[in-house]
Amino acid sequence: MLERARTLDAGDPLREFRDRFDVAEGVIYLDGNSLGALPKATPDRLEEVVLGEWGQGLIRSWNSADWITLPQRVGAKIAPLVGAQPHEVIACDSTSVNLFKLISAALAMRPGRKVVLSEPGNFPTDLYMIAGLEQQGLAERRLAPREAMADAIDENVALLMLTHVHYKTGAIFDMAALTEAAHARGALVLWDLSHSGGALPVDLNACNADFAVGCGYKYFNGGPGAPGYLFVAERHQIEVQQPLTGWMGHAAPFAFSDDYAPALGVDRMLCGTPPILGLAALEVGVDLIAEIGVERLYAKSQQLSEFFRQCVSEHGIELEIVSPTDPARRGSQLSFRHPEAYAICQALIARGVIGDFRDPDILRLGFAPAYLRFEDIAEAARHLTEVLETGEWQRDEFRERAAVT
Repeated sequence: MLERARTLDAGDPLREFRDRFDVAEGVIYLDGNSLGALPKATPDRLEEVVLGEWGQGLIRSWNSADWITLPQRVGAKIAPLVGAQPHEVIACDSTSVNLFKLISAALAMRPGRKVVLSEPGNFPTDLYMIAGLEQQGLAERRLAPREAMADAIDENVALLMLTHVHYKTGAIFDMAALTEAAHARGALVLWDLSHSGGALPVDLNACNADFAVGCGYKYFNGGPGAPGYLFVAERHQIEVQQPLTGWMGHAAPFAFSDDYAPALGVDRMLCGTPPILGLAALEVGVDLIAEIGVERLYAKSQQLSEFFRQCVSEHGIELEIVSPTDPARRGSQLSFRHPEAYAICQALIARGVIGDFRDPDILRLGFAPAYLRFEDIAEAARHLTEVLETGEWQRDEFRERAAVT
C-alpha cells in the first residue's frame, strides 16, 4: 500500500499545499477536524499585527489598519465557501455564543412557538444552549432521531437546529430536504456548519437556509479558540434581533448613545469588541482554504478516507465503522467503535499518529486534505494495525484520562 500511496501522492493536484502548513516531521495529523494545522503564513501575519499595527500603530490601527471592519471582511471571505452572499456572513464571537444569539432571535421571530427541535447526540453545546433558554422559560427542547426528524416538525416548532455533519459519526444531513420540510410547517432552520465549513461544499442559499453558525479553528485553520462565524439570510436581516445588544451591534457605536438602535444587516449580530489577533489569524486560514477550493478539498478527502479503509481491510483489522460507508454521505472523517478506543487513541498519539477520542467508545480520525498525503494514510493504517495486534494500547499510561480527550 505504501508504493501505491506514493503513486497517488505524485499525481495529487493539491500536493504543493502541504508545504504551506507547519506539519511537524514524524507526525501524521488526523485531527484537523478538531484543530486545524498552523498555516506557515500565520506567524508572520500575527507578528505584523502585534509589532506593527498594535505596537507602532496603537489605537490608530482601528482606522489605519482597518481593524474595525475585520468581522465583516473575514465573514465576506467565508461567505462564498458556504454558499452565501458577502453581506450575509460575519465572523465574531464563539460558535456557542453565536448559537445563543440565533436561537434567541429565531424564537422571537416565531411568537407563540417555543419548541427548538434537534436530535439526541447532537454536539453538546448546541443542546446546552437550548437548555439554557429553556431554563429562562423562553424555549422548549424537543429531540427526535434523524430518521423521524421531518415528522417531528409540527405547529409548535419555532426552530429546527441541526449540525450538518455530525461530530461523532461524520454523517451528513440532507440540508435542502429538511429545510424545506421545516419551512412547510412554518419553522425556521439553523444549521451548525462546524464540521462542514471549509471541508465540503455547502450552499446555504440554494437550500434556502435561514441561519447558520460555524467554527473558525477546524477546517479554516484559524488557531485554538479562533472566532466563529454566523449567517443570516438577507430576507431576515430587517426582522432579526439578537439578545446580546452590545455596543458593536449598534447602528452608530461611536455616537455613545444611551439607547440601543440595531445596526443594519448582519452587523447587528456583533456584540463586543472584535478579537483582532484571532480574526487576523483566521483570515490567513480562510484565504488559504479559498485558494485551494472546497470542491477540490472534499474530493481529495473522500479519496483519503476510502484509501484508509482499503489499507485497514488489507491489514485485516476488524473495527466497527460508525461513519456512513458511502463517502458522499459523510464529512471529512472516519469514526470507529471499540470499547478501548481511548487507550488505542493514546497509543497512536505516542507513535505520532494524532487522532482523537469521543466518549464513550469512538476513535475519530479526520482527513484534512490540504496537508495530508496518501503516504500518511498508509502509515497511519500500519500503526493502527500494530497497536491492535501487539496489544500496545493495554499499557497503563494509555488508559489514564487527560482533561481533554
